[in-house]
Amino acid sequence: MDWRSNCAVVIPCLNEESTIAPLVRAVGAYFRTVYVVDDGSTDNTSETAREAGAIVLRHETNLGKGAALRFGWERAREAGFGWVLTLDGDGQHSAEDIPSFFECVEQRGAALVVGNRMPGMEKMPWLRRHVNRWMSSRLSRLAGQRLPDSQCGYRLMRLEAWAKLPIATSHFEIESDVLLAFLQAGYRVEFVPVQVIYKTEQSKIHPIWDSWRWLSWWREAKRMKVKGGK
Repeated sequence: MDWRSNCAVVIPCLNEESTIAPLVRAVGAYFRTVYVVDDGSTDNTSETAREAGAIVLRHETNLGKGAALRFGWERAREAGFGWVLTLDGDGQHSAEDIPSFFECVEQRGAALVVGNRMPGMEKMPWLRRHVNRWMSSRLSRLAGQRLPDSQCGYRLMRLEAWAKLPIATSHFEIESDVLLAFLQAGYRVEFVPVQVIYKTEQSKIHPIWDSWRWLSWWREAKRMKVKGGK
């Protein structure tokens, strides 16, 4: 697989001018095309990313992480890419882990590879660690198999498979929606260990609204599973 030519990077961003340039340069060592989707930033995220070598796609207002990701994925697919790597723009994902994603696809035939931070979970903030474990346990029950880190945004995905799935979520529940949709469609999903990097970045997750959105999504997904008898 010529990953450099057949895979693009999509990085959703909201006010990440302090971290986006080094990230774009780091992933640029592995890929020719890096899309930064500026989801309504009020700082210089777009200008900084463009100067670092990214193709910048922009929402004038904040539409949510899911909307930003889907915008980037669609643009990559239209440009003829077969695969897309996604990672967050706040510096918590290391480009050094990228070869592990490639190896997983080539050795195991996965259509979706998800980063797994749980081997180093002691480095995660206490609240994030416990919320992630709780969400992952609920999603594991729904999927009928163990999903160690269902909320990690560091992923390698086959675009042809994604395009066939009914994924329409617009906020942070996109991580769960994509994972469950791939599994229910019978695609192979694998997890690879990734570094755990948390510095002083402030989470963009709204503790009330995003929790409510995820629970609403989860209840609907559970209802559809019961209805479908799966």
